[in-house]
Amino acid sequence: MTLLALAAVAVLVVGYLGWGRIVASRLGLDDTRPTPAVARADGVDFVPTPRFYLLSQHFSAIAAAGPIAGPILAAQLYGWGPALLWIALGVVLIGAVHDLSALLASVRHRAATIAELMREHVGRGAWMAMMGFIWVALGYVLVAFTDITAATFVGAARELPDGTSFHPGGAVAFASVAYLSLALAMGLLRRRWPQAPLWLWTALFVPATGLVVWLGTLCSDWLVADARTWGFCILAYCFVASLLPVWLLLQPRGYLGGFVLYAALGAGLVGMFLLDLPIEQPAFRTWQAPGPTGALFPFLFVTIACGACSGFHGLVCSGTTSKQIARESDCKPVGYGGMLLEGLVAVIALSTVVTALDGELTGKSPGRIYGDGLGRFVAAIVGPEHLLVASTFGAMAFSTFVFDTIDVAARLGRYVLQELFGWRSRASAVLATALTLAPPALALALTETAPGKPPAYTKFWTLFGTSNQLLAALTLLGVLVWLRAERRPSWFVALPCAFVLAMTLWALLVQLFGVADPVLRLTAAALLALALYVCGAAARALWRSAIRPRGTVSQTAG
Repeated sequence: MTLLALAAVAVLVVGYLGWGRIVASRLGLDDTRPTPAVARADGVDFVPTPRFYLLSQHFSAIAAAGPIAGPILAAQLYGWGPALLWIALGVVLIGAVHDLSALLASVRHRAATIAELMREHVGRGAWMAMMGFIWVALGYVLVAFTDITAATFVGAARELPDGTSFHPGGAVAFASVAYLSLALAMGLLRRRWPQAPLWLWTALFVPATGLVVWLGTLCSDWLVADARTWGFCILAYCFVASLLPVWLLLQPRGYLGGFVLYAALGAGLVGMFLLDLPIEQPAFRTWQAPGPTGALFPFLFVTIACGACSGFHGLVCSGTTSKQIARESDCKPVGYGGMLLEGLVAVIALSTVVTALDGELTGKSPGRIYGDGLGRFVAAIVGPEHLLVASTFGAMAFSTFVFDTIDVAARLGRYVLQELFGWRSRASAVLATALTLAPPALALALTETAPGKPPAYTKFWTLFGTSNQLLAALTLLGVLVWLRAERRPSWFVALPCAFVLAMTLWALLVQLFGVADPVLRLTAAALLALALYVCGAAARALWRSAIRPRGTVSQTAG
């Protein structure tokens, strides 16, 4: 495993130093241009931020369940070889290019969103279609991540050597709920005593985060429920969390989650490089897994999803990160480098499944596989007697990644509806949040969870990955239109855009005509119609740009 991990990390490093430098030079990063964070600095939304701290914040925002669950599912379906190859090459040549170009495009357009970029360079119709596509895609983020997290909160109890009973899912549930409670407490205390230094809150709450993991193993039978119950509880959390002020939960949770994130990365690197565990799983399994969505082409790419390329990242880049870029040159380490770090998360997730025996994978969700694998790594460091705590930490780290995403997805869904309909009141915010969460709640309610039935996330994951990567392709398409209008080099965006667009439209067509579930087929049809409309409008904008004489100023399409 060590040599394989070294090769993967070497590709990421060389990609940043080589391809990342080429892309940055073609984009023309220019530190003489004042960024929106500098030109519109207000101390609230527009804040010039040192790139190291901004990278940490950005990485925490984009890292979620996708780069963990996707590679694990793909390795179980097709083998770890195709998964690792796509992660290593896809993240360098496509995913990081998407994040960097989306970030710079937003910076060059007054920190506007990707949808606003479409409105300016393609037209109002494309803006509306893009907003609709984003809203539907966010719904599938909520469905897939909610169910896959709920699966980590359940699990059969087992007897320990001392005769006591241990519920692994209950331990993770307790630790996760306690972690969110700590974030709320930190937000309230910082609001009450704003003059207290950040290091004091760090010294208090970061060790407390580790403490609740240990407490979870002692209170594993306190919060025991089935997956559907937990799914609705998580959606209820999203409803409340997305309406709360950011200082109360989002900011402190993101801050504490960053420490969990880096601890998980550290444990994964130690496990890959120092333990040298043997590879137990086959490098290649099949070209055609069971089911209509089982062909390696195109479904390997949409199954791995965020591990190589993610449209959700474009929303983060243009939604918050672009408002904090102090210099354009910071876009490379934050945008390109942040995506490579997510690729590293995907490689670590892959290592947890390829070093596991078949019996250690049977009947387990990706979150549980990742938690147990990370637990093996941690236990090898701290001692096997702490395996329960280590495994609970691994699974809680997985749920932490997800909580940092699902309530943000619910908040973004609310923003989309409010912007589309011009809603401004507090009541409209509640209504927009309820409308955003209603389809995921309905999807979970209608999904059968009887024994022997596959978990709900297996039903929704493929369409989630397809919509997420198709959003990335549409984002690249918007960037392409902008670059062509500016008469700048664009081939390094055009080629990834064409590949991802081809794979995702292919996958969407298969799901439209090959899947029996009417809800999935209806959603696939809606996504396909919205995407084709955006593609048609962008093609017309590209044609106008191609025939426009040099030296003329591009006009916004009507």
